[in-house]
Amino acid sequence: MKTASILVVDDESINFDVIEILLFKDGHQLSYVSNGHAALAELEKKQPDVILLDVMMPDLDGMEVCRRIKANPELQHIPVIMVTALNSKEDLERCLEAGADDFVGKPVNGSELRARVRSMLRIKQQYDALEHMLQLREASLQLREDMSNMIVHDLRNPLTNIVLSSQILKLHSLTDKQQQKVEQIEYAGRRLQSLIDSLLIMAKLESGKMLLNRTEVDLGEMGREVSADFQEIAAQQQIELVSQLPETPKTFCVDDVLMRRVLDNLLSNALKFSPANTQVSLEISYPSETGVQIQVKDMGRGVSEELRHRIFEKYEVGETCQGVPQVGLGLTFCKMVIAAHGGVISVEGRQPRGAIFTIEME
Repeated sequence: MKTASILVVDDESINFDVIEILLFKDGHQLSYVSNGHAALAELEKKQPDVILLDVMMPDLDGMEVCRRIKANPELQHIPVIMVTALNSKEDLERCLEAGADDFVGKPVNGSELRARVRSMLRIKQQYDALEHMLQLREASLQLREDMSNMIVHDLRNPLTNIVLSSQILKLHSLTDKQQQKVEQIEYAGRRLQSLIDSLLIMAKLESGKMLLNRTEVDLGEMGREVSADFQEIAAQQQIELVSQLPETPKTFCVDDVLMRRVLDNLLSNALKFSPANTQVSLEISYPSETGVQIQVKDMGRGVSEELRHRIFEKYEVGETCQGVPQVGLGLTFCKMVIAAHGGVISVEGRQPRGAIFTIEME
């Protein structure tokens, strides 16, 4: 069992000798300093398990030393026992207000001192055990995250081969059914590539290692390009895709690649949950000189009030829709990218049915 270390702070060395004798049988490792300044300097070099702190000291008294210890995030977990000749309720209240964990009166009684030290040591041991468990948990989570990122990253090469091979197959003479299957393979491969890219970007954003490559971008033009990309998909699903975009060019400082992926995700999501013969719209406006608002509106089943509070959380898939695959990453990706740009994304109901996803950035 580890030997407990105790720092005794008292301006009279004779008091340290008394405490040393009283605690001798418990086998603690005691150290001594004679004033408050020396105590704070000692704590910068080494942290004891318990501090026995005299209240009445010249220059910097025990109350002030205790306050400084408890105000320091690196020291505040160390139990402090105030050793005091003061015995009024007001004096003891001041000790507790200063942050003391316990106190013992002078002249020091051996049995009382040992009992209070043992009590504080149990608290410190519990804290140390909890801290150790948290460190192990963080290390385990970091290892799992590193392995997940490594696996996700390594999936890129085989997926690239799948997509390229499907493109090569399309160059050969195939029956209509074979051509359809090859196109399905290519589409699924590209979708997986997109998911992998999102996972890797999200990992960087979560770790704070993602640096935005901001450039001046005409979001209206970006909206036109993204809308054009989805027109064929919308037509196949018998959905009308419309856009209301600024006619006058105006640039906004964003990461072009990430913002385009956000618009892709929102439009893809809207089309995915919209029934045939309905409308999906992309609207971009500049409500102020420095702000931009982007809205994607659909006429699908909508988002319940309860789900709106957690729909942007990772792996939150909400209410599943038959035949519609969900992974629960797209909206989380959007939220993280918009937050990295200093903006907000929200969702509200649309009357008489559907949902409106709104992005606001300054």
